[in-house]
Amino acid sequence: MRVAVSATGPTLDDEVDPRFGRCRSFLLIDPESLEYEALDNTSAAAAGGAGISAAQMVASKGVQAVLTGNCGPNAYQVLSAAGVQIITGVSGKVKDAVAAYRSGQYQASSGASVADHFGLGYGSGMGGGMGMGMGKGMGRGMGGGMGRGMGRGMGRGMGAGMVPPAIPEPSSGNLRQELEGLKAEAESLKQQIAEIERRIERLQKGA
Repeated sequence: MRVAVSATGPTLDDEVDPRFGRCRSFLLIDPESLEYEALDNTSAAAAGGAGISAAQMVASKGVQAVLTGNCGPNAYQVLSAAGVQIITGVSGKVKDAVAAYRSGQYQASSGASVADHFGLGYGSGMGGGMGMGMGKGMGRGMGGGMGRGMGRGMGRGMGAGMVPPAIPEPSSGNLRQELEGLKAEAESLKQQIAEIERRIERLQKGA
């Protein structure tokens, strides 16, 4: 038996990535022995359909379950059709998440935890301003009806800067998983900011 975990890197000590379709890596892990195989998520940089492509790749590996922070409806449908159990709201180190799964602490999700395009970051409907931001924190195309408040209030001031993540609306009966997913998303953004700051420091030293 193997499970797939969306991860920020290729090892068991890396964090669970809250974004299924756009995670950096998938770790295919035997929960008992912790033997694993790391796969680069080649769909992460795709302009569209990342969740579907990632789900198809994971399902083709014969895993029994997926552990991730959030899973959109398209990926959920592909995985469910393949008989793969989807568990969302997972955060922390990959090895700890697998241990929690092995001990029965997680329950399968009954549906997608976020709307389509959560974590896309390409600003569908947003225009050039916020679409040029960091990219990894954007959610659900805010030009359509979610933009009230965040789109108008922060968009003009930020221009081509960092894109704030869209906060998915809680679904009834799934508040704990929503909370864990948002915590994981916040942690992922902290890691991205830290990496950008390190790059800035290196560039400044070399200038």
